[in-house]
Amino acid sequence: MKSPCVPLLAILAALPALAQLAPPNNAGVTMGHIHYTVKDVDAQKRFWIDAFHAVEVHNGPLSLIQMPGVYIMFRKGDVTGPQDGATVEHVSFTVKNLKESMADWKARGFQIVQANNPLQCYVVGPEDVHVEILQDPATPVQFQMNHIHMLTNDIPAMEAWYAKAFGFKTTKIPMLTSSNLQDIDEIPGSSLHFAKAAKPAEPTKGRTLDHIGFDVRNLDEFTKRLESQGIKLDVPIRQIPNSNVKVAFLLDPWGTYIELTENLAPVSR
Repeated sequence: MKSPCVPLLAILAALPALAQLAPPNNAGVTMGHIHYTVKDVDAQKRFWIDAFHAVEVHNGPLSLIQMPGVYIMFRKGDVTGPQDGATVEHVSFTVKNLKESMADWKARGFQIVQANNPLQCYVVGPEDVHVEILQDPATPVQFQMNHIHMLTNDIPAMEAWYAKAFGFKTTKIPMLTSSNLQDIDEIPGSSLHFAKAAKPAEPTKGRTLDHIGFDVRNLDEFTKRLESQGIKLDVPIRQIPNSNVKVAFLLDPWGTYIELTENLAPVSR
């Protein structure tokens, strides 16, 4: 069961016309990618391309499904546990007109899970990948990255950790369904939305949504700053062959697997 994540939408940084990712914040960090482990990579690509009008692009050997504000990536493999109960529950996009989009999805045979709120639904892809969709008439394009929904037993500690490590701005925004406020950390191009877990959340590694990715300016210097804060890399920096992309991995204190990339976006020609 997905959490009822229906906040008013945070104002996102405008994306440059030619650049896929938003400009980085003062710490040199922007939203990068969402990475799924799946059995059928081609089926997943078709789902994102057909349902959300995404396009496939490449950076050296890397295949990227491009959505406004984020890339979607896939690795072929087996999962070790369900997504429900992990620290990252789902990712969310906005659409200008949800009713029209839902009619289109249903006409083309996509599975829709309707929420109690008419401004929210989930589109279900192969291997039970749930993508939350929220209506926002101000969405600058048909679909726009909105947030990553995270579960934790300690919301203040999680939002403070991400703010310190990545320079994300911590704030609160009102919910659509009530007068309650949603705790978020703003990321250029997206945001992290924090919700109280009913029980201790499990690590993401080995789930279908295996890890989230942030693109950073000067990965070597950035990781040195993390290490000065006592944040150790789980996998050291390496260069992707035949590209200018660098990657490294770390774990947050709650088990969220995070990939750091440098130069993930293909160079526009």
